[in-house]
Amino acid sequence: MESKESLKGFYERTAANLGPQCIGQNGMGHFNVFSREYCSPLAPYSRRDYYKISLIIGKGRLHYANKWIEVDRPALLFSNPIVPYAWESDDEDQKGWFCLFTEEFLQNGSRLGNLQDSPLFKIGGTPVFFVEEEQQKLLSDMYIKMMAEIQSDYVHKYDMLRAYLFLMIHETMKMNPAESFEPYHNASQRVASLFMELLERQFPIDTPEAFLKLKTPNDYAQSLSIHVNSLNRSVKEITGKTTSQQITARIIQEANALLKHTDWNIAEIAYGLGFEEPAYFTNYFKKQTGIAPNALRLNLV
Repeated sequence: MESKESLKGFYERTAANLGPQCIGQNGMGHFNVFSREYCSPLAPYSRRDYYKISLIIGKGRLHYANKWIEVDRPALLFSNPIVPYAWESDDEDQKGWFCLFTEEFLQNGSRLGNLQDSPLFKIGGTPVFFVEEEQQKLLSDMYIKMMAEIQSDYVHKYDMLRAYLFLMIHETMKMNPAESFEPYHNASQRVASLFMELLERQFPIDTPEAFLKLKTPNDYAQSLSIHVNSLNRSVKEITGKTTSQQITARIIQEANALLKHTDWNIAEIAYGLGFEEPAYFTNYFKKQTGIAPNALRLNLV
């Protein structure tokens, strides 16, 4: 599995020409927009430290978290810094556009709140929105205007780009009018959300040496500066599962990703996930999934 990709890593990987930019200018953050011709047919499975909205015109498969989805018609993809994903294209020539940005860029003057509270970017949400022909034309026009604007000399062009970005987000939210940005209504919801975000931030495991640091409910409670009983109560109330069940599910999800997307041996995966012995990991994985790690890999061949 690749390490978390930074903005610098993105530009080095794609060999894209940075062009006009907005980096570190009075805390404005970063924004840029490209044609998808810069995209590799195979994007590595990893987490990024930036947000990205892609209009995909073509076919392929998106692998994210512990799921995958077939993209067989035009779609918008919303990726965030928390959830790792990989893209596997069926088309050598990729069409469409994408923009990438940091939260600092979008939050400058925004009333939308935390992006991770959005139905478009939230943990556990669906990052793909299939679009109809009329919606595709509208979104394509927005990207074309953003590409023209970022090349312009207009002094307020970043305000214009931010406005286009807001418009794109709202147009997508209109596709699913039942969802909206939802504030936290009680302390349990806030605690559970903080726990889930902290849990996601432990992953992906980039190398066997970068082993899992938080393993137990008590580890997470200490990191959040709350009593473990309070954490357990909040997580159970909001998610319907215990803290231990959530941790176990996420470890198994990561184990599956490592088994499918890396060539690490079982011992390396075990150590990376915080197990002292490979046998402990094998027994743990088999107990949770009903299949041994080696057997899972053999089934993938």
